[in-house]
Parts: sequence; C-alpha cells; structure tokens
Amino acid sequence: MQKRIIGDNRPDTASLTTPQLNLEELADVEVSSEDAEHPIEAALLNGFRGGWRAGMPGLQVIRLLFMQAQPVKCIQLDFLESAIARTQEYVVRISQDNGQSFNEIVRQHWNFNPQGCTVASEQHLVDLPAVSIIELHITPDINDSGVFASLEKMRVF
Repeated sequence: MQKRIIGDNRPDTASLTTPQLNLEELADVEVSSEDAEHPIEAALLNGFRGGWRAGMPGLQVIRLLFMQAQPVKCIQLDFLESAIARTQEYVVRISQDNGQSFNEIVRQHWNFNPQGCTVASEQHLVDLPAVSIIELHITPDINDSGVFASLEKMRVF
C-alpha cells in the first residue's frame, strides 16, 4: 500500500520511475489560441514559468502530435487559478493511429475558488505502448463561455 499526504506538495511519482518525454524533440504542438505573453511552450517545456494562457475565451484544444508513436505511462496536468471561482472541465484523448480514431482517457471537473482551492494537479497513469496524438480539451468554466483557459504545466512520461 502506498500512502500519500494530500496537498499541493505531492511527490512527482511518475518522474521518479519513468523518464519524461522530451516534447521539444519528439512532438509538434497545435493549440487553438494563445496569449503572446503565455505561449504553450511555457506549459510544455522545462525552464519556462507562467504557463500557457488562451488568447480567446471558451473551449481550447492543445494537441501533441508525435513524430513517431511513443509509449506513454503518465500524463501530468497542473492548473492554477487564483483570481476567479469557476468549474473547469478537461478531457484527455489519445490516438494510436495518427488521428483516425481517439479514445477518451479522462474527463474531469475541478472547482477553483480563490478563497481555498486554487491548484489542481493530476497524474493520469496509463500504459499505452504507442501513442501518436494526445489531445487536451479545456472548458475553463462550464457555466460561463467568457472565461479564458490556462494550463500551468503538462508533462508526459
């Protein structure tokens, strides 16, 4: 049995056992929009701070297109929202056949509240031998289409 204390300082268990994929070398990225001051590289690559922010409100898509199919063990997602209360939904989908078909890995809601819960950090453990595309769909607020999406960090192991 593994024991963890719940909180913002959970150990990054995937990175302790599986090397992080070098997305800069292994994948191209497509994004539905981005704020010029918060480009997608800030969420995907090490050495950046501030994460990605959408350039327009509403549903956003981030798509990783691997040049060659990659084995994937874990998808780590970190979100930060300290300004407004909102209910976010995100969906992670993968393709193992270059986009001919997609399988939904996870669909999750998260309630952000500036007076309490401002951080969501999730590690989705999978065992996929050959992934060609990972898609992340973010609905920043299921009750308000005028909210801008953000992603603090996305890592693939």
